[in-house]
Amino acid sequence: MEIHEVLKSLEAGRISVNGAKKLLSLYSIEEVEGFAKIDVNRRLRRGIPEIIFAETKELDEIKKIIKKTLEKTNSVIVSRIKKQDYPKILAFAKRSKVKIKTGKNSSSLLLFKKPIKFHGGKVGILTAGTSDIGVAEESRLMCETMNCKCITSYDVGVAGIQRVFPILKKMIKEDVDCIIVAAGMEGALATLVSTMVDIPIIGIPTSVGYGYGEKGIAALASMLQSCSLGLSVVNIDNGIAAGGIAANIANRAIRKK
Repeated sequence: MEIHEVLKSLEAGRISVNGAKKLLSLYSIEEVEGFAKIDVNRRLRRGIPEIIFAETKELDEIKKIIKKTLEKTNSVIVSRIKKQDYPKILAFAKRSKVKIKTGKNSSSLLLFKKPIKFHGGKVGILTAGTSDIGVAEESRLMCETMNCKCITSYDVGVAGIQRVFPILKKMIKEDVDCIIVAAGMEGALATLVSTMVDIPIIGIPTSVGYGYGEKGIAALASMLQSCSLGLSVVNIDNGIAAGGIAANIANRAIRKK
């Protein structure tokens, strides 16, 4: 039973105060066989869901955390899944009759029980190139599980800058509350977009590039040194962080409208 259901039941007199207290106490920390402690109350407290960083975990551990998390909450993101584990986690989710959202070119999955309703704010997501799509899709999954509608457009970088103008016009018309820009190489797209709109911009430097500035170092340095105000920057390839910040901004903005 979700917290709002507990409170409604208490208000209607279907459960006692002690019964409500007992049910609410379940929304705390869930331990998984001594190796993981899940903050199942985070979604209710902060609006941010549970994310499993799968890259450094064993497959069996990931499955146990998924199972325990979905016993207490509606959704979980499994991020950075190892290539050999990806089909096995998909199969596990299907056997568990869990709904699945995948991301294009992404190693992350969104798993959920009940349909996710987009009653939150709106987030725009752009990438400079096709190599940045996987990171951007990780942001999209994060925003969507936080109930935000996403408007995406990929491969609109400065190598053909005319491509970005139509989608920016659309995002302004749609009244998006925040824009995420994923860019590698020199990361110029984030600065460019932030000069043209009065919307908070979150830049994600991606690990795309050559030589001296490889692995996202040039893009990170460029975004951090941006002359344009209104641009915030997350760490290299950190689509999850960008999505969480953008969705929090968007959801707070929608409450004020």
